[in-house]
Amino acid sequence: MKTATILHVRPMRHSDIPQVIEIERESFPTIWPPTAFRRELQQNRLAHYIVVTERNPKPTAAAPPRHGPVGRILGEVRHMLHGDNPQDLPAPEDRPELVAGFVGMWLMADEAHIVTIATRESHRRRGIGERLLIAAIELAQQKHQPLVTLEVRVSNGAAIALYEKYGFEEVGRRPRYYSDNREDALIFTASAVTSQAFIERFNDLRSAHARRWEHFGEQS
Repeated sequence: MKTATILHVRPMRHSDIPQVIEIERESFPTIWPPTAFRRELQQNRLAHYIVVTERNPKPTAAAPPRHGPVGRILGEVRHMLHGDNPQDLPAPEDRPELVAGFVGMWLMADEAHIVTIATRESHRRRGIGERLLIAAIELAQQKHQPLVTLEVRVSNGAAIALYEKYGFEEVGRRPRYYSDNREDALIFTASAVTSQAFIERFNDLRSAHARRWEHFGEQS
């Protein structure tokens, strides 16, 4: 009998960066320049990133270092020259923990702004994008940020429907916002996410998501 896969939600770590870059390239192939995730985590006090991960109960054993201390030094030099290269990653099935999706937020003085959200192509239609949105709203509530904002492509009907489900409303438009095809972006806002009325509705939606997608474990 196949064991059910459990997905976990947790803050993004530096060790997740190569996999997050992999997802960003897969989801947004035309984005340029790519997001500097290491700088976001280390230097941007406004930035908060969350990941959904899938843990492999039986990962392939890692090969021992082939070059000892010298190999480690060369690896560090290569990292400084080339950064976090997803091409150095083992196959997804051989990773102890696979990052399935991520969301990034900037917590500013007057709003919590969702700057990016993406799910690995192989893990879509499993409730991960919605769980990431839930985590972002939860973070805004924990940080006492009543206003959550984001941009979305006018053509992305599935995302728009999800945001509207969670109380986001269209409040504006950014003409020719996306550089790849000059598509407009819609500005969506969820106001008063810390209010009792919003929290009650949000808790109902979160519970419904948990019942539908039972493969999510507790936040870790």
